[in-house]
Amino acid sequence: MLIRLFAAFVIVPLVELYLLLQLAEATSLATTLMIVVVTGIMGSMLARREGTVAWHRFKLAMAEGRMPSREIQDGLMIVFAAALLLTPGILTDALGFTLLLPAGRSVFRRLFLAKYAGSFQVHVNGQPVSGSPDEADGPVAPGPEPLHRPSRGYTIDATAVKHRT
Repeated sequence: MLIRLFAAFVIVPLVELYLLLQLAEATSLATTLMIVVVTGIMGSMLARREGTVAWHRFKLAMAEGRMPSREIQDGLMIVFAAALLLTPGILTDALGFTLLLPAGRSVFRRLFLAKYAGSFQVHVNGQPVSGSPDEADGPVAPGPEPLHRPSRGYTIDATAVKHRT
């Protein structure tokens, strides 16, 4: 874990700096700065659009009674992509734009599930749930307990009044 953090916070920025310096040498400093600024602006606009689409799909899945697992995954990847695009660099921009595209998210989702498919266990109401990730995309069966339990206290009907002083 320590090696991964070292790579993420030391090696990747050094590689990005090297690539930006090489790009500035091949073109010009102004061109390199313009590329960094334009990719940041384009990335934020695309992230906002894709985030809105993912949010609407999430709400639709909830309204249909489906588990929104794919929509949540998309939302997390879009947030990660936006963070990568705000980081100046060539590699982070490439990875960020890849994660913003639905096809890119699909590839990363398959890679992630292939690597970590058996690493997680889901518990509902204290009981483990078995099944593959694909089974979670179907309708959700009602559980044994109601979602909202009745209140055990008294209900007080009140109106707030603002006094002018």
